[in-house]
Amino acid sequence: MSRTASPKSSHPSPARAVHAGNGSKHSKSAVAGTPGTPTDGLPLYGTKHDLPAASRSEIVGLLDQRLADCLDLQSHCKQAHWNVKGPHFMSLHLLFDQVNEDVEGYVDTIAERIVQLGGVAEGTTRAVAAKSALIDYPLALSGGDEHVAALSDSLSQFGRTVRLGIEEMTDLSDAGSADILTEISRGIDKWLWFVEAHQQSR
Repeated sequence: MSRTASPKSSHPSPARAVHAGNGSKHSKSAVAGTPGTPTDGLPLYGTKHDLPAASRSEIVGLLDQRLADCLDLQSHCKQAHWNVKGPHFMSLHLLFDQVNEDVEGYVDTIAERIVQLGGVAEGTTRAVAAKSALIDYPLALSGGDEHVAALSDSLSQFGRTVRLGIEEMTDLSDAGSADILTEISRGIDKWLWFVEAHQQSR
């Protein structure tokens, strides 16, 4: 079974641009396995888990994609938390940090599931830059309305990739991972509601 393609950003991130730079010793053409660079197809660790190794290998690859998305989302939350300004500064500053705290928990849950299945959780900045499907968070924003709009976009997109992940895990007969992603999906829907309520109207 082939992996479901994740939606890709139409705007290359600064991190991706650095990696792709001509002559850069950190370009993505670096030899796989270089310390700090993402590697695909690593052999699984031995485990008595009853899911077949082939299924676990595919599941680990898919969950590593969701891990990258989740770590990227966490950086979006902190970017909004640090830089929001305006008359609603305090309430949004605190809200964005509350979102971040839950997203940090989702990161840990996904990473630990990967390791439970014998995989390697790829959580470095370079791995995230190479794998994340989220759109880039605009760095020049300051106003509360701007950050509300940008972070709600990020939450919405991550929610979509998580729901795709639920379908993938179900197809691979991994009820445990599907349940984890379902729980994360519910949490993301709640935070999307909390954030975009600041701009909703009929």
